[in-house]
Amino acid sequence: MTAARRAEGPRIDGILVTAKPTGPTSHDVVALVRRLTGVRRVGHGGTLDPFAMGVLPVFLGHATRMVEYHLADEKAYRASVVFGARSSTDDIDGQMTPGEAAPPSPEAVEAALADFRGPIIQVPPDHSAVHVDGRRAYQLARQGERPRLAPRSVTIHALELHGWDTADADRPMAVLEVRCSAGTYVRSLARDLGEQLGCGAYLGALTRTASGPFRLEEAHPLDRVREELAAGRLEPLLRPMDAGLSSIPELRIGAHDREALGRGQVIRVREALPAGADEGPPDGDETGRLVRVTDEAGRLVAMGHVRSGRLYPDKVFITPEA
Repeated sequence: MTAARRAEGPRIDGILVTAKPTGPTSHDVVALVRRLTGVRRVGHGGTLDPFAMGVLPVFLGHATRMVEYHLADEKAYRASVVFGARSSTDDIDGQMTPGEAAPPSPEAVEAALADFRGPIIQVPPDHSAVHVDGRRAYQLARQGERPRLAPRSVTIHALELHGWDTADADRPMAVLEVRCSAGTYVRSLARDLGEQLGCGAYLGALTRTASGPFRLEEAHPLDRVREELAAGRLEPLLRPMDAGLSSIPELRIGAHDREALGRGQVIRVREALPAGADEGPPDGDETGRLVRVTDEAGRLVAMGHVRSGRLYPDKVFITPEA
């Protein structure tokens, strides 16, 4: 074993879909997996605030190089929105200021939701990780400065009222089911909904029920992750590096081409291409068609582009002798 391999830790490549509880940060979950597995290259597929819970995909080893293909994944949430007050952080952890108008009825909330479906413009929360002049917005906000955050375009694909709780009559709570584009802040959605209704609102609880192809019902609770990893039983929890990327065509290669690919060489496509994989440069793009390259056993060995009957590798996960 080389010194570089010892520094990287054991060779474990795959995706561990966790169910993050409230409390730990997303980085805490990554640190836990890194510590229990000994794998140094570990990352996650989309930050969840400490108070939020739900699906958090964790990428290990070579799978960390696959995160970019999930950056545009849609997200789904179950959000509890509390009306009748504003929060300095747009969620339950901030300082509260009572709203001016009376709390809304469920009918009023249902009617207001229509304005938030489809493409919308929203401003990220002041307490967010967005960079402002080289600093995080939340760092400025904690120092009493108001960060200048640029509005951004996001898409709310689905937004439905699924519950109404009046246990506190002064601050009723709506349970919303949200399906949205990557980059959407549900805290901003709660804040803006309260502003439209004139009473203020903040996010009381948040559960991510889906992150792209990864669903909450398939995610592993952290207690089980700890138990299985402590016992050295990681493989049953791992999903393949290309899990959830079935929309990217698969190109299977033989042993000879696998050896050449391991050296980073361009190879000729010998088999019939997947449908749509070599239809010519789309819209003048000369990069070709993105494909997942697998070996005879169906294991992912590279990501690359097919152009004019040749495969140009972008990311190679094997070496000639491996």
